[in-house]
Amino acid sequence: MAKKFIGTVTSTKMEKTVVVLVERKFRHPRYLKVIVRHKKYKAHNDIKGIKINDAVEIEETKPLSKEKRFVVRKKL
Repeated sequence: MAKKFIGTVTSTKMEKTVVVLVERKFRHPRYLKVIVRHKKYKAHNDIKGIKINDAVEIEETKPLSKEKRFVVRKKL
């Protein structure tokens, strides 16, 4: 089953690639404080009109290049 994430576009400077920031929140097991972690993924993009700060859904796919392992499925 392929991983799916929802994130925010942070860069559109490459031709068919966007950088997506995905945040995840979880509770610390001992201290119960909510912790926010984030990671940037490079995703292949064929959808026209995606800009910085747009919310998108990305899905895992076969490796497309050295760092691209995700593809943009839809703009939210």
